[in-house]
Amino acid sequence: MNQDIINLYDKFTHGRINRRDFLDRLAELAGSAAAGAALLPLLHCNYAQAATVPANDPRLAAERVSYDSPKGKIAGYLVRPKDKAKRPAVIVIHQNRGLNAHIEDVARRFAIEGFLTLAPDLLSVNGGTPSDDDKARALHQRTSQEDMVVAAIAAVPYMRHFPESTGKVGAVGFCFGGGVVNRMAAASPDLAAAVAYYGMPIPADRVPGIKAPLLLHYAEHDDFTNKGIPAYEAALKNSGKRYTIYTYPGTQHAFNDDTAGIRYNKAAADLAWNRTLAFLREYLGTPPKAS
Repeated sequence: MNQDIINLYDKFTHGRINRRDFLDRLAELAGSAAAGAALLPLLHCNYAQAATVPANDPRLAAERVSYDSPKGKIAGYLVRPKDKAKRPAVIVIHQNRGLNAHIEDVARRFAIEGFLTLAPDLLSVNGGTPSDDDKARALHQRTSQEDMVVAAIAAVPYMRHFPESTGKVGAVGFCFGGGVVNRMAAASPDLAAAVAYYGMPIPADRVPGIKAPLLLHYAEHDDFTNKGIPAYEAALKNSGKRYTIYTYPGTQHAFNDDTAGIRYNKAAADLAWNRTLAFLREYLGTPPKAS
């Protein structure tokens, strides 16, 4: 697909243009409104493809929970192996569409690998994630990002002191969630590992607060996010932080999301996933897999 069309969709899905302007410009790029409409299914997320690990997988125990934050109660999806033994914890931070079926599936993937996993619904600070994707995106745009970051940071002590936790807590975030994970690393000295997928870098003056090692995954074709990488890496290097950056050739923003149509890149997603698991095991400990 034309890179200009993918870039246009990226602008729309991140709220940098409105829906009418997006559709008008898409029609121009595709040649007609009908041709543009035919491309939409290739761009939109298809959550029918989300369950790579079934929600009722007999190896897992899952429940809806809530935890306290300075911004009120935050809902979340908690999942772990059914034996409920003590395990290192992973917090999974969603994209700009809230806690949806894809992120719940990602949480189950970590649980299958043996981690005690929490996927918070950061839109709890504004009523919670709607079931409709467009409504969720719109609600996210109307919600204070600072409030959501505060809610995410509050998940760290919740998981650190959870009865089944070893006390080692990591965070993994995607898109908006990747930027939140960078913020969590700078704000929470108790975070033991941080993995950001195509997340916005933080300002250089916040980098000295980072205590956790960082694993940063970026797409090749993601100009809006990538323009901040050189300054971020320079600040990390100047502050002596532990970090690893990977940029995956030929990939788009959201390359890890297997519901994201043409933007999904299986080879890159699999490689990044294996690197993420190795990183978490190194800094959090290696739990036994669910069985």
